[in-house]
Amino acid sequence: MSAAHAPGPVTTDVPYLDVLDPAFRFENPEVAEAQERHWYANTPLGQLVLRHAEANDIVRDNRLTHDGPGFMKQNGVTGGPVYDWFVGALVNQDGSHHRRLKSLVNKAFTPRMVNNLRPVIRETADRLAGHLAATGTCDFYADFADRLPLTVMTELLGVPAKDFPTFGTWSSDIGLVFSLAAGGDIPARVEAAVTGLYGYVDQLMADKAAHPGDDLVSALVAARNTEGDVTEDELRNLVVTMVFAAHDTTRLQLANAMATFVEHPDQWRTLGERPDLAVQAVEEVMRWRPSSNAVFRNAVDDFEFRGETFPAGTMFLVGVQAAQRDPRAYPGGDTFDITFPRQAGVLQFGGGPHYCLGAPLARMELAEALPALATKLPPPSYAGEVTWRPAVGITGPNELPLRFG
Repeated sequence: MSAAHAPGPVTTDVPYLDVLDPAFRFENPEVAEAQERHWYANTPLGQLVLRHAEANDIVRDNRLTHDGPGFMKQNGVTGGPVYDWFVGALVNQDGSHHRRLKSLVNKAFTPRMVNNLRPVIRETADRLAGHLAATGTCDFYADFADRLPLTVMTELLGVPAKDFPTFGTWSSDIGLVFSLAAGGDIPARVEAAVTGLYGYVDQLMADKAAHPGDDLVSALVAARNTEGDVTEDELRNLVVTMVFAAHDTTRLQLANAMATFVEHPDQWRTLGERPDLAVQAVEEVMRWRPSSNAVFRNAVDDFEFRGETFPAGTMFLVGVQAAQRDPRAYPGGDTFDITFPRQAGVLQFGGGPHYCLGAPLARMELAEALPALATKLPPPSYAGEVTWRPAVGITGPNELPLRFG
């Protein structure tokens, strides 16, 4: 499966970055050089937005859409389970369809529901960190990064903890949909994940309809049955997306945080001595190494922006990590420093009507987890080889063996 080149201006003064090269990382020097030359770079997928100001405007510009069918077509997918899930997903809806689906979620996913999770998140993070302190080495995914979101999923979504081995791999692999262009085994893994999660969620929703509980999936099923303006397929799609979002993006952001602290042990010691910096540390970790490393937007019509005309069909990829290190928005942005307050916000949660509903919960999980670890454990280091998912998309280490001290 290969991506076609998206239409768009290709001029000699605009840099080119091959984001499909397995060696491409946003930390590579050529990315900073391209950012200095121009606000975007041409890529095999479209225009990669590199600067914060332009990225911030693009994610909020209502002239642009998400064009799920266009993204699928560009990646050679014209039908099947992956196409149906992705095109129908809340994140790929615009206008009245998006407002209708988001309204259903908003009625169930309230700030109070999120705030009520803090005690169990804190207790779980503290307990898991204590286990790591007792052993000194770990598989960070298995011993922490998977377990904390699992607790949240159990409490928030009503997903039984005993089911996690059933869908754990699926909820990780489905996020690779944003990396389909990388090819290899990724398309097959994404299709298996979508198929598996659809079957699991069908059973979960049937259980909630028969035996409702005090959880988000029960509330969504009840709201759908009462109001009737959301179809069964739409509800299934929503729940599949929530299962994925509640697990994969958070586990990867936790892993990205630990990989960052491996490279910055003094910052880890600072957080351990000053846990009051937790909220600021979370923002800095997400700025420095975000787990959602591309926000996509598409031009339905010819698009005038920054003095250029981009033809209809142009895809913009917001290079989140590059934009979040842009020195124009973040003075000293090429330095990771949890003690330095940043004025510009992070971009990985999108913007405007599509701002991520789960952002407050993700921040809460990280803000409880990082100080729990840093106050109990010396700085981490790698205890084995670490490889990485593709840089564009939902990204992070494939594995994370750590040693403390």
